[in-house]
Amino acid sequence: MAASEEDTMATATATAAEEIEIHGQDRPKIIEWEELQQELARLCSLSSALQKARERKEYLAQKLQPAIQVREEPLHRSNQLEEICLNLDDKKLALENLVMHSKVMVEATKTEREQLSVAIRPFLAAGKTLSTACKRLQESHRLLAGDRGYVHLKNVQKMLKMRQQYMITQISALYPVKAMAGPAPCKVVSQSKVNRAGVDDSEPSISPKVSNSGMLSLTISGLHLLVPPFKKISFFSDKKEVQMSASALGYVAHAVTLIASYLDVPLRYPLRLGGSRSYISDPTPSFESTLSELVGNSAAAINVKTVEFPLFLEGQDTTRAAYAIFLLNKDLEQLLNYIGVESLGPRQVLSNLEELYRTIQSQGFIEK
Repeated sequence: MAASEEDTMATATATAAEEIEIHGQDRPKIIEWEELQQELARLCSLSSALQKARERKEYLAQKLQPAIQVREEPLHRSNQLEEICLNLDDKKLALENLVMHSKVMVEATKTEREQLSVAIRPFLAAGKTLSTACKRLQESHRLLAGDRGYVHLKNVQKMLKMRQQYMITQISALYPVKAMAGPAPCKVVSQSKVNRAGVDDSEPSISPKVSNSGMLSLTISGLHLLVPPFKKISFFSDKKEVQMSASALGYVAHAVTLIASYLDVPLRYPLRLGGSRSYISDPTPSFESTLSELVGNSAAAINVKTVEFPLFLEGQDTTRAAYAIFLLNKDLEQLLNYIGVESLGPRQVLSNLEELYRTIQSQGFIEK
């Protein structure tokens, strides 16, 4: 205890001396000559005490430095612990926020999962349907690749076309279309363009084949499809030509009917065969029915009767017979288009029939 008190007093003395020195600088003390020796002695004593106090201070500082260091380390650790606690509190808060967010996300995920489970049901059904369709497709491919598959189908189709070609060759032999020399041809009623109202739109004419030996015209089974121009049947001087033309039209109608049946083509204008007294039907409504009747009675418009036109001239209206020949040529054009050939024109009945024979009897018909 005594040493401690001495150290304290020395420290206080040194501090006081420093303060005296500091204050003395501002207000210097005037010392009398008689008191100089005492003051010098006192200053020497104070200087010695100050030096001892400084030495003591350094000694105490060296002694206290380990203790200070020992106390600084717990303080530093305490500060670090406080920082760690603060960081831990922040992380706890962030963790709580994450937990709340995860709960919200879990609820949203459950809701979306339920929605997806509802939305995926059609896809599952479609997948099953697709799987079934794939199995059927594989089975179809297997069947096509088999002995009775696509190759067999092509062979059957080729055989069918060969059979069709053979049957139509028989028709061409039964009703041959040939070019025969004859007198200068008259105007042809079958070449006239007649509208649905039964009015002749243009002057009839033919385009006969010409050779060096003279004028040639097409015939069917040796009969010409030629009639001189007239307005009424009473103007004919020779009715044999009219009967021959009617027979030729009957031959053409029969040939067209047979070819259509062999090719399995439903004719747009059906034929009612009767030899030289054949008829052709127009299923479209006739202009003879007035517009008011069709508009006023829809059932009558739907169930309108087909109109038949004669393929002969004797005892018939000229325009109706010409329109019948026009419809017959339309059936020929339909058959030509079915086999991929363009019609030679609306005024070429026998020429179109000849082209139909020639195309079907060619090798290209089978290879299509």
